[in-house]
Amino acid sequence: MPLNARQIDTAKPKEKIYKLADGGGLYLQVNVNGSKYWRMKYRFAGKEKKLSFGTYPDVSLANARARREEARKILAANNDPGEVKKAEQLAKKNSIENTFEAIATEWYTAKMPNWSENYTSYVIRAFKNNVFPYIGSRPIDGIKPLELLSVLQRIEKRGAPELASKVRQRCGEVFRYAIVTGRAEHNPAPDLASALQGHQKQHYPFLSVTELPEFLSKLGLYTGSVITQLATRLLMLTGLRTVELRMAEWNEIDFDNNVWEIPKSRMKMRRPHLVPLSTQAIHALRRLEQLTGNYKLIFSGRNDVNKPMSEASINMVIKRIGYDGRATGHGFRHTMSTILHEQGYNTAWIEMQLAHVDKNSIRGTYNHAQYLEGRQEMMQWYADYIDDLADNKMVSHRSLGKSG
Repeated sequence: MPLNARQIDTAKPKEKIYKLADGGGLYLQVNVNGSKYWRMKYRFAGKEKKLSFGTYPDVSLANARARREEARKILAANNDPGEVKKAEQLAKKNSIENTFEAIATEWYTAKMPNWSENYTSYVIRAFKNNVFPYIGSRPIDGIKPLELLSVLQRIEKRGAPELASKVRQRCGEVFRYAIVTGRAEHNPAPDLASALQGHQKQHYPFLSVTELPEFLSKLGLYTGSVITQLATRLLMLTGLRTVELRMAEWNEIDFDNNVWEIPKSRMKMRRPHLVPLSTQAIHALRRLEQLTGNYKLIFSGRNDVNKPMSEASINMVIKRIGYDGRATGHGFRHTMSTILHEQGYNTAWIEMQLAHVDKNSIRGTYNHAQYLEGRQEMMQWYADYIDDLADNKMVSHRSLGKSG
């Protein structure tokens, strides 16, 4: 006979577990500690199985019967209600654990050992400020293209189309990671490129050869900080990125071999970088040694010698000598590349000097030292060329025979 509420409420524990049947396979299991569990016994593919519906009184008699009827409908459709329940629980678990933020954080953690400290900080900051507040808590496999587009358009409306483009690319990488790890089936990011405004790639202002003599003259007459003046000159003579230069430490300089070895932790592509130093670069470093040689940092800060000079220091020098908007610290790399290519130097040497990723996978496997001798010659020529321009001497644009 079917159970009633009074029978259930008055059921007392015994020395052994016992059952009170309700019919259709549903029964109440009374444990020795007095707890009461709803169970359903059924057969599927010739095997006896059981389902759990929860505890009484959290699950009422009426609720337990409703769940029994749902299970019987599943059986009637020739499906196993136990397996269906497991699939539903897994889907629910995935919807909670496999959110966009959780997957993005997992992807980020796997990638960050190969990134520079600055880029690592940039990527997570972009997600935290622009993506996580809007779709971070959403299950990644449930995010529709329109949802992601809304996130990206919000960035564009702030006047940051380039950031929107980069965020779309990083989101695409997260979706791809989710797909290969079995947490998503579709990547909506690539299809959204055409829906965005797009942006013009930023080109840093740079100086042409004809503009260099006057610039070098004004730099030589600069009356501000000697440290930032020498930093600007070294940036021109080495082709380094500003962040790579300003955080330099004295233990990276090998004066005996005229080489500057930058650890991978400071490089954009997380690879150690060897920089051959011309006699002019060595002279500038020796002058700096007299000023900051007792400190850890070559370009120590004005207010705190344990911190590097500010990010804007070199561009401030450029601004004060009258080249604001016409030149930047990063632009010196373009100027160097242009001049060296025009002189016929080996492209691989130039790309290695600028610490660019070599797109030729075979050539890219070479160690930095493979090109060091050729790059040493190239950078000495370039330093001499810069000096000649500073002295307003005629510079021969001969075609160089040595190309590696």
